[in-house]
Amino acid sequence: MQEKFLFEYAVIRVMPRVEREEFLNVGIILFCAKKKFLKSVFFLNETKISAFSPETDFNELTANLSAFQRISCGAEGSGSIGEYDQPSRFRWLTATRSTVVQCSKVHPGFCIDPEETMLRLHQELVL
Repeated sequence: MQEKFLFEYAVIRVMPRVEREEFLNVGIILFCAKKKFLKSVFFLNETKISAFSPETDFNELTANLSAFQRISCGAEGSGSIGEYDQPSRFRWLTATRSTVVQCSKVHPGFCIDPEETMLRLHQELVL
């Protein structure tokens, strides 16, 4: 039997009009310390988001979510936050905030393959 690893994840949400507190799930961020895994994935359904807020700037939203992804991976060009260690980046990205891009509360679980689990959660909770 394969060993299962503790992971934490949050759902990435877009809240086009923060004052209305309506949101759409657009992605997943998943952290698994034992596997040294921190990654996020997103998909924007422009039709759904436009129904909430027709004036949404999708270029800006895509840029913000892409920056979120780069910080998750600690990619070059991800700024000073991208230089933090994985646990600190995950905590920073999932911290409560009042912006257009937000995260749900953090949820724990056990997995064998963090990448596969992230994609499954994305399929179930976003797509």
